[in-house]
Amino acid sequence: MRSVRSDYPNVPLRGRALPAFLIVGWRWIGRNPAVAIAPILLPFIFLYFLSFISPPSLLPLEIVGAMLFTMQNIGSWVLGDSATWRIECSLQDLFVASPLGRIRYLFGIAFSNLIAMLPALAILAVLLAWVGGSRGLPLTPYAAGVLAGSLATLWVLFSSIGIAISSRVKTQRAIWPVSNLTFTILGMLSPLYYPISALPPVWQDAARFLPATYAALLVQGAIGITPATPAEMVAYAGFLGASALVVLTVTLRLYRWGDA
Repeated sequence: MRSVRSDYPNVPLRGRALPAFLIVGWRWIGRNPAVAIAPILLPFIFLYFLSFISPPSLLPLEIVGAMLFTMQNIGSWVLGDSATWRIECSLQDLFVASPLGRIRYLFGIAFSNLIAMLPALAILAVLLAWVGGSRGLPLTPYAAGVLAGSLATLWVLFSSIGIAISSRVKTQRAIWPVSNLTFTILGMLSPLYYPISALPPVWQDAARFLPATYAALLVQGAIGITPATPAEMVAYAGFLGASALVVLTVTLRLYRWGDA
């Protein structure tokens, strides 16, 4: 039986998927700069109005929420790309027949969308360091590490949710409403732009079932925005990591690959 290796003996089969998807994400921005602007606008709209109606002391918390909300929105973009490539472009069929495999294919989709989100995250990180420093909440190496780890975990988690849902979307027309409904609800219910204590007790209990809640509590505690004991910080990190593992496992079981 002939194989890719026998047909193309001098072509490397590994180490090229990630750079290829990086180029996909970069070319998306290069051809349409609005792609890099769009992720910045929505979080800044929230920050703009919250600056009028909330105490100035909450601004660092709100900037953290904007960063987490931006990372959460990657799930919506991943859902759209994964479904569009499968339904409209039939690109998934090409990868099914290739040596790439579904893990690297799905990771590549998430990675290409991360590239498009990086300008927004970079601007918000600079704003957080500036505002936090002026309010006595400097972004220490520990806080920066917790923030980066939380963002990376949310990237895996919400990209997995988007990918899992995308394989169940049947038509191109259904992508937009399903995507917006799913990730808007998740973003609204999680206490990203406000402290969880501001919610009524019933809503606080509901919010604790959402993984982004623990990312918010973890980063807020690391920066010093809201008080948290070391034991609470470990619990927040544990819940966030466990949520990502559960969602990733469910995604790999739900995603249709060869029979898409």
